[in-house]
Amino acid sequence: MLKRQTNAITRRKRKEKFKKSLKSTIYACTIIVSILTAGMGLNLLYSLIFTGGRADIKTQQQNPGLETDESSVYPRLTTAEIRKFLENKELLNSEEKIFTTTLKDKTYTVTTSFNLSLQKFLVKKLERLKKLTRGKPRRIAMVVMEPDSGKILSLAGFDLLHPGTNPCFNGNFPAASIFKIITASAAVEELGFKADTQLYFNGNKYTLYKNQLKNIKNKYTSKISFAKAFAESVNPVFGKIGKNRLKNEILEKYVKRFGFNKDIDSELKYGPNRIEITDNPYEWAEIGCGFNNSTTISPLYGAVLASCIINDGKKATPSIVEKIVDSKNEIIYDNRAEKADTIITKKTASIVQTLMHKTIEKGTARKAFRGYRKDKVLSRLVIGGKTGSIYNKKHTVKYDWFTGFAKRKTWKKDEKNDMIAISIVVGHGDYIGTRACKYGKMIIKEYYKNI
Repeated sequence: MLKRQTNAITRRKRKEKFKKSLKSTIYACTIIVSILTAGMGLNLLYSLIFTGGRADIKTQQQNPGLETDESSVYPRLTTAEIRKFLENKELLNSEEKIFTTTLKDKTYTVTTSFNLSLQKFLVKKLERLKKLTRGKPRRIAMVVMEPDSGKILSLAGFDLLHPGTNPCFNGNFPAASIFKIITASAAVEELGFKADTQLYFNGNKYTLYKNQLKNIKNKYTSKISFAKAFAESVNPVFGKIGKNRLKNEILEKYVKRFGFNKDIDSELKYGPNRIEITDNPYEWAEIGCGFNNSTTISPLYGAVLASCIINDGKKATPSIVEKIVDSKNEIIYDNRAEKADTIITKKTASIVQTLMHKTIEKGTARKAFRGYRKDKVLSRLVIGGKTGSIYNKKHTVKYDWFTGFAKRKTWKKDEKNDMIAISIVVGHGDYIGTRACKYGKMIIKEYYKNI
């Protein structure tokens, strides 16, 4: 009897010991899987196992002075430090996703966020464009980026007026009607405008005379919805919103929100965007509808602006470096998308998305996107955009804009909805060649054809 009790106690102890051992094994396996899936690597795993959990970061020891991001085992370089790795690399029209560079006698390998297939497609198009004798643009820039992460997928273009410069980063392009995106956002958020809000104007849609800014209604007055006014880019409507409703204080508030008149803390040195808001009410009207040459932006910023709308009002900082590795194959930088700044509310962004979709459907971009509902690729997408056009001060170059976005209508739960924001500006010479919105359609179709 005593022997049986002793055996039972022994078996129970063994069972309890086995359970504890099993729990420890499961816990250890969980840690290992978490480390590997988080991309921390075998070096850190080895360190955790054999140093009692005190993991030293080799890259930090080899690169003193580099800040370590708390959410990553890799050093978090400042934007100024990342720029140094890009100084000797021509990013415009580059057909390399990975390149090597030398910094302080050390060799590094830099991996970019370029979508090589799309980049090569656009570079090939530009090479053909340069050979044209008629309809060749004097300046052209095309930018494609991921709205949620800010990662640049493509940078392509050329500038015959300023050889050797990158037109994608140049902040001297007049914004034209692209600024209506900001005016519309302010009108929705501050004035409670909706897509079907009814508005009124007198005279031509595309002029901006002082008498068109008066709040008068007569037999010559036209009635129009906010969505239609945006889609057709009606200057008097947006001029009246700027002058009579938003005025200088609210305009100033929103240009600050959207990042005008300040340097952007990005590894890509672009812009800055310029605007001057004076005490002159007529100039508020010009700003509101983009009817001036003094409000300037870069094509890259055009993509940032579109990304803010499709990304529910959040503005990501543009980046192009994915990873930097030293000569010993140690990672010294691994891009982690930072939290995007909220510029406008999700509700506001949703309404502006509707306005931009109307531009494609029934507005100034309808001809370029004609038949998109029956197209095998485009019919699967939600597409929105804004066009703009204006001559330079000398009237020698006509600038033609398309800024927009695209995303899939449906996707599986475990899939990422591949959204893109695009920005194209074409500086036409004596002859008007291919319009910017046609390039926009071409880019969207090329990107999504294999997705």
